[in-house]
Amino acid sequence: MKIYGISGLGADERVFNYLTLDQELVPIEWITPKKKESIVSYAKRLIKKYGIGEEPNFGILGVSFGGLIATEISKITNPKFTILISSIETRRELSVILKIVGRTQLISFVPKKLLNPPKAIAYYMFGTDQKELLASILDETDLNFTKWALRELLHWKNQTTVPNLIKIGGSKDKLLPPKGENTLVIKNGAHFMIVDKAEEISLLINDEIKKILRQNQ
Repeated sequence: MKIYGISGLGADERVFNYLTLDQELVPIEWITPKKKESIVSYAKRLIKKYGIGEEPNFGILGVSFGGLIATEISKITNPKFTILISSIETRRELSVILKIVGRTQLISFVPKKLLNPPKAIAYYMFGTDQKELLASILDETDLNFTKWALRELLHWKNQTTVPNLIKIGGSKDKLLPPKGENTLVIKNGAHFMIVDKAEEISLLINDEIKKILRQNQ
């Protein structure tokens, strides 16, 4: 069974290299968003490009901002399961501060260069020891994409939950702290835990997928 993996904001398939899953992981590459494109429209274009849903058995995995895309794809297609890592399922899980910022429209006026923070701040916010990898990802990030993604995150309207959800959050995530009783919490996991806690997360995902597949036999 294929699992389509959607990485976090500005990241690429390198973040999946540390996972060891029982299923085939197919990384999805980001495409350039159209001007003022909605996250739903963007998700539909990814579905079409990669033929997601053409086969009956597949899963969706999203990390951080990629989790929002994964949720929108899951609402349109019919995956066997959806996995969210260091992410959110609905707008209700956004922090109060992010909701306020979204209402003020401030992101539209922020210069792109300010969206690439000093590395020391990034290391602190992501909470990782893999500084070289994170620095490389940040340096290669398209800031136009970053601005679009942040706008869509702040204005995300989704209130719909998805079935067969495997939602994993880190207890020390400063960017998207885990919320909801359905979240499986990784102790001492930060926002970059898909790399730093890859072994623990892999075992958890594999076990949860087995449970879901058994229940749906």
